[in-house]
Amino acid sequence: MAFDIYQIDAFTDSIFGGNPAAVCPLAEWMDVKTLQNIAAENNLSETAFFIPCPDDNADFAIRWFTPNGEVDLCGHATLAAAYVIFNHLNFNEEILRLTCRSGILNITHDGNFMNMDFPAWNIDSARLRDDVTQALGTPPDALYRGKYWMAYYNDPVALKSLTPDFKALKSIDDIDFMIATAPSDDDGYDFFSRFFCPKFNIDEDPVTGSAHCILIPFWATRLGKNNLKAKQYSPRGGHLECRTLDNNRVQIAGKAALYMQGKIYV
Repeated sequence: MAFDIYQIDAFTDSIFGGNPAAVCPLAEWMDVKTLQNIAAENNLSETAFFIPCPDDNADFAIRWFTPNGEVDLCGHATLAAAYVIFNHLNFNEEILRLTCRSGILNITHDGNFMNMDFPAWNIDSARLRDDVTQALGTPPDALYRGKYWMAYYNDPVALKSLTPDFKALKSIDDIDFMIATAPSDDDGYDFFSRFFCPKFNIDEDPVTGSAHCILIPFWATRLGKNNLKAKQYSPRGGHLECRTLDNNRVQIAGKAALYMQGKIYV
């Protein structure tokens, strides 16, 4: 059996930047083992699979797999999938509705610029921990926990210079995902972030849309503004336009670029 595959660089306006994701349109779901094997073979941080939605609640149903497992929500692979649907699958509706384990995601676009409506996630203050400090290498000024953990730094230089011990971070039982964030020292951005998830065989993710479900409400409150510009400070780098919405939602927007398309034979 053969089907199409696309590789899209998300949250960037040119290839070799942002976060690469594989996108696989399917007619129907394959078994989980096959989906996982494809994601492992692609060896990208995420592979997005989607099928036409069987009911009227959404246009497509979408799932995301890392090389090591399925996740509930992924921003950059959603942006990549939306790029493929709008630009390669002759989808002409103004709003794209995707259903997933995190609910309905509504997406609009202007060319290669995707605008995604995502849930906002709350976080709570946590005590500073020696195991986290040792794993990150530099003690954070504050620590938070929620769907993802988050280390806050007052100094953006501290964030940029982090060299985590990924083996130590992976060994912390109750932490699967760790955001690190700091205010920006660049007039073009409001805040910086980095994202670590070694338990999923991704030491540092280049750009993490879902992390901004936490980062946007956090920084909107801290800075007293609803429209924010964000940069994920990874070697590839990523640029995100962010906004808080009513009803505990956030808007995450960015560009995408097609790197490759082809066929998979399974």
